[in-house]
Amino acid sequence: MQQAPSRTLWIDYLRSFLTVLVVAHHSSLAYTTFASFDKVAYIRSTHPVVDAQRWIGLDIFENFNDVFFMSLMFLIAGLFVIKSIQRKGPGAFIRDRFYRLFIPFLIGGTILNLIAHYPSYVLAHESTGLRAYVEDFFIVEQWPVGPPWFIWVLFVFNIAFAFLYVLFRPKFAAPVNFDSSKYKPGRIVLWWFLFTFALYVPFAFWLGPYKWTGFGPFDFQISRAALYFGYFLLGTWLGKVNFNETMFGSSAPLVRRWPLWLVACGLVYTSLTIASPYLTTLVKTGALTEFQGYFVYFTIYVLSCTFSCIAFMTAFRALAKRHQWAWDSLSDHAYLIYLLHYPFVLWMQYWLLEVPLPAFAKFLITFLTAFVGSYLSGYLLRKIPIVRKYI
Repeated sequence: MQQAPSRTLWIDYLRSFLTVLVVAHHSSLAYTTFASFDKVAYIRSTHPVVDAQRWIGLDIFENFNDVFFMSLMFLIAGLFVIKSIQRKGPGAFIRDRFYRLFIPFLIGGTILNLIAHYPSYVLAHESTGLRAYVEDFFIVEQWPVGPPWFIWVLFVFNIAFAFLYVLFRPKFAAPVNFDSSKYKPGRIVLWWFLFTFALYVPFAFWLGPYKWTGFGPFDFQISRAALYFGYFLLGTWLGKVNFNETMFGSSAPLVRRWPLWLVACGLVYTSLTIASPYLTTLVKTGALTEFQGYFVYFTIYVLSCTFSCIAFMTAFRALAKRHQWAWDSLSDHAYLIYLLHYPFVLWMQYWLLEVPLPAFAKFLITFLTAFVGSYLSGYLLRKIPIVRKYI
C-alpha cells in the first residue's frame, strides 16, 4: 500500500492506535466506579448508559486516557497542516476541511447521535416514543454532542490557522534551520512540561478542570480549550521544522530513549493515581489548603500528560518501521471508526444491562462489538466514491 506524500507511517499508526483507545475509553465509561446516571436529564450523567456492574480497574484505564490522548490527537492533527495549505492553497484547504470535518460533524452530531442516545432516553423516561425522544434530545438535553465534538473543534482550529497563514504567509513560507542537536532530551521534556503547564493549570484553576460549555452540538471542555489549541499549534510547528527528520528522527536522542519515556509515563501516572486520594485527605485534615492540593495534583497531571505524549510518539517512531497489513487497514478506516463507533457502544451497553456478567467482561464485549461494527461499517461506506474521496 503506497502512502500519500503528506503521510508518515508511524504517525498513521499512532493516530490509528489513539482511535482504538477512544473506542475503548467510551466502552469503559458505563462500568467505572464513579459512573452516575441522571434520569431528569441524562446529559448530566457521567455517561449516557450506566451499568450496575463496576470495576476500579476501568477507572484507572479511563483516567489514563483522559490525561493525554485528546491533546495528542490535536497535536497529530496539526503536523501536516502547513504542508497541506502550501500544496492546495488556503481556499482549497478550507474547502477540503469543510467536506472532511464539518460535514461529517453535522452527520455525526445529528443522525448518529440520535441513534446513539435513544437507549439513554428509554432508561431515563421508560418510554419508547420516537417523537417525544427527538423533542427531548433537542430541547431538554440540548443536543448532546458526543465524540463529534473533537471534529468541529478541529475544524475551527484548522480555519483559524488558515487565516493566520494568510496574514503571516512570508513567515510560514520561510525555511527553518532547525538544529536538533541543540534540543537534548531533558531540555525537550522540560519545555514540553512548561508549555503544557502554562496551557492547562491556570485555566483549570480559573474555570474548573471539568467544565463544558457551548450551544447545541457546539460543545467543548472550556478548561482545555487553550491546551488543545496549543497542542494543535505545537503540531503545526513540528511540521514546519520537519519533525520526522529532526526532533523525532529515527536516530534522534529523544527517540532512542523511548523505553525510558514509557517507564516514566507509567510511573508518573501511577503517582497521579496514588496522589489523588492522599491529597484529598490532606486537604480535608487541613494539612494543605485546597489551592495547594490542586496545585500539586495539576502539576503531576501535566507531567503525566507530557510523558505520555512523548512516550507514545517516540515508541511508535522507533517501532513502526515497515508496513503491516492490519495497521494499514486500521489507518485507512480510523476516521470512520471514530465517527461511527458511539451508537455501537451505547446500544451494546444498554443490551448488556441485565446480563449477569462482571464489568470487565461487559467492557470487553462492548469494545469488540463497537470496534468491529464501526470498522465494517466504515469499510462499506468507503466503497462510496464521495466518502472515499474525503475520508
